[in-house]
Amino acid sequence: MKIDLIVVGKTASGFVSRGIEEYMSRLKHYISFNIHYVGDVKNTRNLSEVQQKLSEGKSILGAVDPGDFVALLDERGKMFTSSEFASYLQKRMLSGSKRLVFVVGGPYGFSQEVYDRANDKISLSKMTFPHDLIRLIFTEQLYRAFTILAGEPYHHE
Repeated sequence: MKIDLIVVGKTASGFVSRGIEEYMSRLKHYISFNIHYVGDVKNTRNLSEVQQKLSEGKSILGAVDPGDFVALLDERGKMFTSSEFASYLQKRMLSGSKRLVFVVGGPYGFSQEVYDRANDKISLSKMTFPHDLIRLIFTEQLYRAFTILAGEPYHHE
């Protein structure tokens, strides 16, 4: 199985990019993991929130294949402990899907079309974080989940 993270726009902060690179390097020992950047919307002053979400949604859906299992990182999604997230990943890996895709939306969330395509929604916190930081937090949690599954001492309970 492959795991991908689809995000809207490039990561702007250098320290966040370095953190993501660190955890991606560590993840290579466990699974194929990639981040796919879809273009963010230009000239947003001239667009409503709905128009922005529709445009971003088209880009997101263009990066998703029909057989993918798609989980949105969404504030209204299911919340997990790190151990529960590891179990969730294990279940998804045993399901037979070739690719598990997690998606971070733009500043206003997802279009209805993206919600309709999604198989699941996951929340990383009840708090609100910058989209760049969510990329780092998610990548670290993915690494943490694989160390839990491997019985390695990274995670402490």
